[in-house]
Amino acid sequence: MVTDAAPASGGKSKLINEKGLFSQLTDRTSESRGKLLIYGSALLMIVAVTAITLFLSIQGLRAFVVDHLNFWTFITGTEWFPDRAENPSFGAFPFIFGSMAVTFLAALIATPIAIGTAIFMAEIAKKWGAKVMQPVIEILVGIPSVVYGLIGLSIVVPFMRQHFGGSGFNLITGAIVVGIMILPTVASIAADSIRAVPDSLRQASYAIGATKWQTIWRVVIPAAGSSLLTAIILGMSRAFGEALAVQMVIGNARNIPASILDPSATLTTIITLSMGHTTTGSVLNDALWSLGLILLLISYVFIVIIRFLGRRGEKR
Repeated sequence: MVTDAAPASGGKSKLINEKGLFSQLTDRTSESRGKLLIYGSALLMIVAVTAITLFLSIQGLRAFVVDHLNFWTFITGTEWFPDRAENPSFGAFPFIFGSMAVTFLAALIATPIAIGTAIFMAEIAKKWGAKVMQPVIEILVGIPSVVYGLIGLSIVVPFMRQHFGGSGFNLITGAIVVGIMILPTVASIAADSIRAVPDSLRQASYAIGATKWQTIWRVVIPAAGSSLLTAIILGMSRAFGEALAVQMVIGNARNIPASILDPSATLTTIITLSMGHTTTGSVLNDALWSLGLILLLISYVFIVIIRFLGRRGEKR
């Protein structure tokens, strides 16, 4: 005997129709409850990002709207003496330059090592390479920033002082420490990108007589090019926002460094050093919020670049 199992109006079963809204939300097997949790989580993320952006924008613009600092002078000025009694100056360019310099130098240091590690894991030793290197990468990711800073103070700074002179607290020291910090991020994403290259490309390369190294260099790496660039940009975005480890080894000077062996400062280091000594609503406090706004905007630029590279890779 066949029972009437036809769905009720609107494509829903009678059982769903008989349940009220409260019963659907409290039922573990309810589809409505699952949708509510999923959409609620997505909405919460959107609200959080929007709230952070709006809050930082409002706070960061106070220096120009309320305190009447000149925006162009603020981002291009080279003197930062906010505590000077007469004619205080708020020139943030040394810190913007320091942040960008540390970021790009760290990327130059970390990229060859990270991509080499990724090639080893994904191409050279596929069976046991990942088993050996993956735990190492996870350990490096889990090490706190302060530990990297302490290692920099104990090893890198004395090495730079002994072999290159000066105090050892300089731009390249900060870049080395940050480069080590972003290395596991770049290596992990790069390895996944190389593994995603279709085996048909490798087989075609071998079929025309190419060696393994020629295949890696001329086929695999170009095929994963956009994804590898994404890995590098992600590493740079982390390097750009690093504060504690850089603060411990870079020297925190207010001037633009003449070379990589001179002390410098970044947006994050000057904010962490000065924010605790300011009064809410003061000109210096507002200027530090403006530095945070600049930091956020440049971070968004990295995100836009990553999205662009991702879409470019999909088209290819």
